[in-house]
Amino acid sequence: MRTVHWLFVVSAALFVSGIGFVVAAGRTTPEAPPVQRLITPVASVLQIMNGITAPAATVVFASVGTVISFDGVLETVPRTDAEWQAVGDSAAALIESGNLLMMGSWAADDGDWVTISQEMIEAGKVALKAIEAKDAQALLMSGEAINESCDNCHQRYLR
Repeated sequence: MRTVHWLFVVSAALFVSGIGFVVAAGRTTPEAPPVQRLITPVASVLQIMNGITAPAATVVFASVGTVISFDGVLETVPRTDAEWQAVGDSAAALIESGNLLMMGSWAADDGDWVTISQEMIEAGKVALKAIEAKDAQALLMSGEAINESCDNCHQRYLR
């Protein structure tokens, strides 16, 4: 009877340890290596500026303003959710164009180009925050920093 008891204990121990190995092996499954995404630039910097950056900045700049004439004062501000959304989309495009201009062969250098692009991104974020708050005055004020980042870049790189 002792031999049967001993064989039962050994069999149970082997069974439990086998289950333990299966569980441990399942938990240490190696993760797949991260997928590298290749950036294949197609557009030139000028095309990015003309196709994304300038139109987006124009929408942001034109979304707020005041015109004083003999007929009176005309205030321009986004009035509907759709108008605010359109201006917000343009502010986001402006921000992302700054990110794009710092990538790969689009970056003219790792110094002033990156600094000025980051200034445009930060100015765009201020505008986007004002848009999300539907604060026309803050949006108007954000235009100065956006314009300054554009002027700084054009003075340095546009010849």
